[in-house]
Amino acid sequence: MTKAMGTEAAMGTRETRVAGMEAAKTAGGATATAFERFRALHHGPEPLLLPNAWDHASAAVLAAAGFAAVGTTSLGVAAAAGKPDAAGATRAETLALARRIAHLDVPVTVDIEDGFGGSPAQVAELAGSLAAMGIAGVNVEDGRGDRLADPAEQAELIKAIKDSAPHLFVNARTDPFWLGMPGALAEAVRRVRIYADAGADGVFVPGATAGRDLETLAAAAGVPLNVLVQPGVPQSRLAELGVRRISFGSLLFRAALGAITGTARAVAAGGHPVAEVPSYDEIQRLAGPEDEEGPTTGGPRR
Repeated sequence: MTKAMGTEAAMGTRETRVAGMEAAKTAGGATATAFERFRALHHGPEPLLLPNAWDHASAAVLAAAGFAAVGTTSLGVAAAAGKPDAAGATRAETLALARRIAHLDVPVTVDIEDGFGGSPAQVAELAGSLAAMGIAGVNVEDGRGDRLADPAEQAELIKAIKDSAPHLFVNARTDPFWLGMPGALAEAVRRVRIYADAGADGVFVPGATAGRDLETLAAAAGVPLNVLVQPGVPQSRLAELGVRRISFGSLLFRAALGAITGTARAVAAGGHPVAEVPSYDEIQRLAGPEDEEGPTTGGPRR
């Protein structure tokens, strides 16, 4: 599991993550909502390090590992269902996963792609449903295939979400860097300002990696800046540049698939698994509340 997680030394210690989680639990007092706890994590002493899960087991194991919050990865959710990412095809799967992991002891944020192609009213209804489950936040993007949405229309979408679910942390993703657009920095700066003005609680600019770009984006946004994890780049360095949230994106899902094929080949060749493997009983303990009820059948399994 450690190899799939990446370099812990580079991205902060488990003690730092646990301290952030405890600070978030006490934010606003004993009655702090998931939204309040999650929002507080964006204003702590270190950036929020957010791993992204694709099913109940991956979310539960990340929460148990001490991460202060868990997100979902749209690629992982889509690929696990045999569907393409960013095609608006996984609304049902995303809602089902959100319902299954909302009970975790840490705040959960859900990637809703572009709102799954819905109108502002339809996306607002989706956001309201997620908030009612106890979900702390959503990630909503302006990428539309190989182009960007009109920023005014995207701002309307963001405003509709916040009007419907004011206690849902809206992380507005903008994709000029991700799409490799000319003048990506200037366009990203323009859009993060528009989205923050529309009510976004944070902004996400995947693909932005240069230090000067990150400083410019953080200064322009006026709300917490989220970027993708950069293996080998210390969390402290990104903090110096103004980053307040660091997402793993699809990295863990892709690493898990790599571990699956690597282990299958290694064991088939007479070797050993390529990474640390949790026991059967450890995985059983990750079961959600409803899975813990009812009789079990049969004896121990592998």
